[in-house]
Amino acid sequence: MGRLVDGVWFDQWYDTKSTDGKFVRSISQFRNWITKDGSVGPSGQGGFKAEPGRYHLYASYACPWVHRVLIYRKLKGLKDHIGVSFVHWYMAENGWTFQIDDEGIVGDHLFDFEFAHQIYTRADPKYSGRVTVPILWDRKTDTIVSNESSEIIRMLNSAFDDTGAKEGDYYPEQHRQEIDKVNERIYSTVNNGVYKAGFATTQVAYENAVHPLFETLDWLDEQLATKRFLMGEQPTEADWRLFPTLYRFDSIYVGHFKCSLKRIVDYPNLWAYSRDLFQWPGIDDTVNMNHARQHYYQSHDTINPTRIVPIAPEIDWYAPHGRG
Repeated sequence: MGRLVDGVWFDQWYDTKSTDGKFVRSISQFRNWITKDGSVGPSGQGGFKAEPGRYHLYASYACPWVHRVLIYRKLKGLKDHIGVSFVHWYMAENGWTFQIDDEGIVGDHLFDFEFAHQIYTRADPKYSGRVTVPILWDRKTDTIVSNESSEIIRMLNSAFDDTGAKEGDYYPEQHRQEIDKVNERIYSTVNNGVYKAGFATTQVAYENAVHPLFETLDWLDEQLATKRFLMGEQPTEADWRLFPTLYRFDSIYVGHFKCSLKRIVDYPNLWAYSRDLFQWPGIDDTVNMNHARQHYYQSHDTINPTRIVPIAPEIDWYAPHGRG
């Protein structure tokens, strides 16, 4: 379940667990913000100005928290603004690695490091904590800007608008209060809910996680009966935060995390909505189901000690969705 070496916790998913078997996610430690003029954001320190080519993203195709950042990088056309390096899907005793894979995807394009933990200790030689992705790196000051995905997507949404980013505001002023409210429920019961169920170590903790998860999925299906996206006719942050979990649900979470009451394909509105988001221009470039499935089934040896990767269900993400 991970290990501590020289103060660095080499693990992505296993956080501190309470004595009642519940899964508890830790808090990201780097919380700076990129802003249009380099001023201080809602947290952290200032000095991180939006500039093309200055920043680099360390990512994983396996991780749903990283997925939302990759989506925003694509939506806002930031490929030339923010470079990207991918870690290997397999996470063993030394955490995320840059071991070259058969697909030619993996590798550290900045420092040619072997492990992701080397990025953290480059930013802070005395770093003590978990090694997670995403990592947003500043090439100019040679440090980590942020490793908190929910804040990184807010930066990408608007910080680069004056430096050539594509148009699009996914956190519009008129919907912010509603987006925040929906985000809170979805994060607690769905995004993090699948992990609460999957990493629970008692029956009570598992059931206390899995029932709220499906209550929210039922609620989402009802909401989407009368509108294309959660806030109306255009996708917002709430939709893009939800999608990475929906994309992995039937292929991974149903079996691996025991979220088996229903599948997403069993929800007529939610399944059509999921395909609608997947087919949004460029979004299929942000996914790699092979990386995701290999990671979960082979890295989580306490859940799947045989490391056998089951045959994937047949799911047609390109089927018509009929939603506008």
